Amino acid sequence: MKILKNSGKWLLLFGWIPTFVLVAYWLVQPEPVNAAENRKPIKISRIYTGEDGQTHLDEYEVPLNRQSPASATELSQLQSAQSIQFRRTSPEYFLDWHNAPRRQYVITLSGESEVEFGDGTKVRLYPGHILLAEDTEGQGHISRAIGDEDRLSIFIPIE
Repeated sequence: MKILKNSGKWLLLFGWIPTFVLVAYWLVQPEPVNAAENRKPIKISRIYTGEDGQTHLDEYEVPLNRQSPASATELSQLQSAQSIQFRRTSPEYFLDWHNAPRRQYVITLSGESEVEFGDGTKVRLYPGHILLAEDTEGQGHISRAIGDEDRLSIFIPIE
């Protein structure tokens, strides 16, 4: 009987420990995170000729649609493209005032460069950056390499 009496004391004394551990665990758990809310958007820097004949910058996000409620894949609408061109420019690359030869996406794969406009605004093109060049007339822009490595990029002409 003495053992049973002592067991009750031990239960009273230590019985709260599992409850405490569960409550503590619950309190330190992070809030559930919605992965879709934390995804980086796909952004595009668009350069175009304004009514003033100058090149301007507009940045926007590509609208994406989830394939299905359970899917981890999101896709944009299909866009027509004519062809694809791969390009390498050296660290010495500099092209004074010029226009885009056609409407085209320019996607930087590695290295860096910069596009400068008449008002002094500059856009840095880094790996993963997407530029939509539409300034096919007007003053145009200056392009120059940044850093000490070649820049690899893809040009995708669009209609």
